[in-house]
Amino acid sequence: MKLAGYAFRPRWWGLALALAGCAAGVALGNWQWQRAEERREALAALKPIEARGSFVPQYTVLLDFRVHRGRPGYHVVQPLRKSDGRHVLVVRGWIAADPRRERLPDIRTPAGEQRIAGIARERLPQYLSAAAPPSDCRPGPRPCVWQNLTLEAFAAWSGLALERLLIEQSNDSPDGLARDWEHPEAAFRKNEMYALQWYSLAALSVVLFLVLSIRREKHPSR
Repeated sequence: MKLAGYAFRPRWWGLALALAGCAAGVALGNWQWQRAEERREALAALKPIEARGSFVPQYTVLLDFRVHRGRPGYHVVQPLRKSDGRHVLVVRGWIAADPRRERLPDIRTPAGEQRIAGIARERLPQYLSAAAPPSDCRPGPRPCVWQNLTLEAFAAWSGLALERLLIEQSNDSPDGLARDWEHPEAAFRKNEMYALQWYSLAALSVVLFLVLSIRREKHPSR
């Protein structure tokens, strides 16, 4: 192909790089778009919920590596014993970590019957590793630090019969915990933005290949 003194002459390595960049961009874009669809479906399933009962502080779990406004900390999880004797897990809020990791924060647990309002969730996001409790951690006055949590793991660890949901608390309580959770819609919007960025990279790989493959023809001197 020739255009007024220019010719389309692709190099093999340029084609290989373009194909690799395009394939990676499309694959990662598809993955982010799939995550957005999953989170959109999860958002549709979220329902507001209320429960009344008393917290059971000896089964306190701190979920580690939870960041809030750039600060490391924990999510505080406790079971709520309802008047009928059943228990439901409540993600009460976020608390900052001490600079010295061996020092755990003091968790204030409101006494007596509490009204908990929030969002019902079937499970919590999992980070880095499986939701297995540390082998040296037992229920008691000192909170246990876990990396992840599932209902099944918590039930096995505590021996409590749990309802098949968790409550992400949103109403105020005099406990010093932060509860300005990320808006659920923001999560899948972020994945959509990332997907578009990866698709743009794929398109850019093709454009750069085409541009760099057009070269000026050399004419023999007369």
